[in-house]
Order: sequence, then structure tokens, then C-alpha cells
Amino acid sequence: MTDQDQTNPGKSFSLGELGEYLGAAVKGDPGIRIQGIGPLEDALPGQLSFISHEKYLPFAAETRASALIVPPNLASIDRPLLVCERAYLALARAAQLFASPPFLAAGIHSTACLGENVQLGDDVRVGALAQIGADSRIGNGTRIYGGAYLGFGVSVGDDCLIYPGVTILDGCCIGNRVIIHSGTVVGGDGFGFAQDEEGRHVKIPQAGIVQIDDDVEIGANCTIDRATFGRTWIQRGTKIDNLVMVAHNVVVGEYSIVVSQVGISGSTRVGKHVILAGQAGIVGHIEIGDGARVGAQSGVGHSVKAGEDVSGSPAFPHKEWLKSTVNLRRLPQMREELKNLAKRIAQLEELYRERVKS
Repeated sequence: MTDQDQTNPGKSFSLGELGEYLGAAVKGDPGIRIQGIGPLEDALPGQLSFISHEKYLPFAAETRASALIVPPNLASIDRPLLVCERAYLALARAAQLFASPPFLAAGIHSTACLGENVQLGDDVRVGALAQIGADSRIGNGTRIYGGAYLGFGVSVGDDCLIYPGVTILDGCCIGNRVIIHSGTVVGGDGFGFAQDEEGRHVKIPQAGIVQIDDDVEIGANCTIDRATFGRTWIQRGTKIDNLVMVAHNVVVGEYSIVVSQVGISGSTRVGKHVILAGQAGIVGHIEIGDGARVGAQSGVGHSVKAGEDVSGSPAFPHKEWLKSTVNLRRLPQMREELKNLAKRIAQLEELYRERVKS
């Protein structure tokens, strides 16, 4: 691929325009045209790159990028710059300007299957072999890629991306600007059974829905179960990584982060701005307070207070867990010390008994 092929001539902004949009100070010629974002080492002329730490200054001296986003402590770099306090956030917002979703032809593919009374907004795109059930509603600008399945009475808002192989089952409600990646199932049955007199498992029908609010992103191969009754609810702005399990009637509060392989059991309430790190397991019917953070591979068996950090399995306060981890590493040494102490005590006891006899 040539250098020209890697740029995006369809989108171009001057450095001054980017500075105004990002709230960044411009150092250098504000008329420089920027056509995309590139990594520091491999950026091309016409691209914007990023540097966050002094250790990357050698790369900054060699990069072919036309300009760099930097924090104020690196504003002395001798090249065109966008200088702002939250440089990483500025990079994210700049990258959004140049990003485009994967290609999907305009209109409804001839092999797509739409049920009766499906309502489509303006500029909806539906890919090959996608299926949309009767009485569903799809908002303006939403893209539904090939092989996706939407059941009966599904509601999807404006400007959503429903990637290939996504399944959204009957009655589920998806807000605006929601992104759902391939392989995810929204609205599968919750895991609910009662035992009869002979110990057989009797299924409890799962009659609720899943509600996903605006600006949520859900990674690949996640499962978000429908509620037994009512709703399983993913609130505004929450970001869910790949391979996450959310059980029936769970509520995940606004702007939370749920990292890969987390499992949340039924009827748990997760607050706002919570972080659940990778492989954390959360039991059912508890509350994780606003702003709490749960460490990777933690097993949470009790409610967590707002703002609290917990780690370990079973989970307990993070600072205590750190101390315990240090002691855990010392267990072999401590074992040897105890054995030596036991020998010395045995020797002292033997000496004492001999003196008593004498």
C-alpha cells in the first residue's frame, strides 16, 4: 500500500480548525492540512500523531507526522503542535473526526428479510441476510450489517451500529448511537429455574426485556440476558468489553466500564462510573456503589460501598489486599522460620525438663 493509499483525502482539517475544535493551543502554522491520525513511528505527512511522555521524544524528532498533540510540559518540541491539558482525550476526539464505520452499501440489501410493519428511518442501511422482525422500529442513520438478527418488536434508535452476527431478541430497546459488536446476544433468556419435589429443574419463563440506553458500546461475544420480569438495564454511556456476561435484571449505571470476561449475576445493581476489571465475578442481589472499582479476577460476594476499591477472591479493600499479597509471597520463608522456631522451642523445653529433674 502506498503512502497516498493510507491517507484519507475525504476528510481534511486545518491545524487551526482542529485546535479550535479540541480547545488546544496551536503552535506553528495553523493552515497545515491534516488528513488523518497515525502512530508516532509510522505517521505520514498530512497526519496528526500524539506524544504523552518525554521518553518518546526521540521518536518525535524522527516522525513524519505534520503535527503532534502534546501536553503542556512538552510544548517546547520544535515542530507544529496542538497543546492541551488532556492530550489523550484530545487524541480520541480528533480520531473520531477522521473515523468512518465499516462500509455498508446504502439501502436495504435484496437478501435482507423484513417482517410486517417494520418502520425504517431515514438513511437506514441493512446488509445481506440480515433479519428484522415484525413491528420493529429502526432509527435514522442506523446501520445493521449482514447476518444480524432482530426479533419481533425490537426498537433501535438513531445512528446505531449493529455489526454482523449480532442477535437482538424480541422486545428489546436500544437507544441512540449504540454500538454492538459481532457475536453479541441481547435478550437471551435469563438463567431462572425452580426445583420440584423430585429435584427436577422447572424453567421460570423470562418475560422481561433488555434496555440499552444512549451511547453504550458493547463488545464482541457478550451476553446480556432479558429480565425475568421488568428489564435488564444498561444505562447511558457505559462501555462493555468483549466476552462479558450480564445476567437477568442487572442494572449497570451510567458511564461505567466493564472489562473482558466479567460476569455479573442476576439482580445486581452496579452504580454510576463503576469500573469492573477483567474476569471479576459478581454474585447476585448485591449493590456496587457509585465510583467503586473492582480489581481483576476479584470475586465479589457482598455489596461494595460507593467509592470503595476492592480486590481479591473473596474481595476485600484493595489496600489490605496489597498487604496480604506481599505476605503471601513470603509464606515459604515464614514457614521455614516457624519450623526453626518450633525446633528451638523444643530444644529449650528439653533443657528445662533436664534442669527440673536435676
